[in-house]
Amino acid sequence: MAYSGRYKVKNPKKYKGDFTKVVYRSGWERYAFIWCDTHDEIVEWSSEEIVVPYFYEADKKYHRYFIDLKIKFKSNEVILVEIKPHKETEVPKRPDKSKRYINEALTYVKNMNKWEAANSFAKDRGWKFQIWTEHTLHSMGIMPKLNKLKPLKPLAPFKKVKKKV
Repeated sequence: MAYSGRYKVKNPKKYKGDFTKVVYRSGWERYAFIWCDTHDEIVEWSSEEIVVPYFYEADKKYHRYFIDLKIKFKSNEVILVEIKPHKETEVPKRPDKSKRYINEALTYVKNMNKWEAANSFAKDRGWKFQIWTEHTLHSMGIMPKLNKLKPLKPLAPFKKVKKKV
């Protein structure tokens, strides 16, 4: 399965926005789109159609945050969803001055700034904001469990080679 691509909407009447331009940026998003498109309790959904302004503390500027999903259920409940790897939802470990740690820390701060703005945006409208990770997708049955690696075959016995002297 490709990690990004165009998603072909099966139920265009359920999609709010231009159903011919739906793009997934991860396999996890693709699974979530399939779920939204086929789930009976969902009456309306969209991807990256909601834009929330947020202030990024690192550069002291406002930016635009395109929410991964907006989902409306038959019950009239509306949720905004961000799909992220679990590791990006936690404070980075190993505080040091390495480039990797600094990038992880900046990503974490940016995510926190985005999610605070999205939560406030949703709350103002009587909606909810949720972050779905790979664990959420598995527990909801949206994404199948990853196949476990097959064990390696045992190595053939080591054959001693006699050296010619």
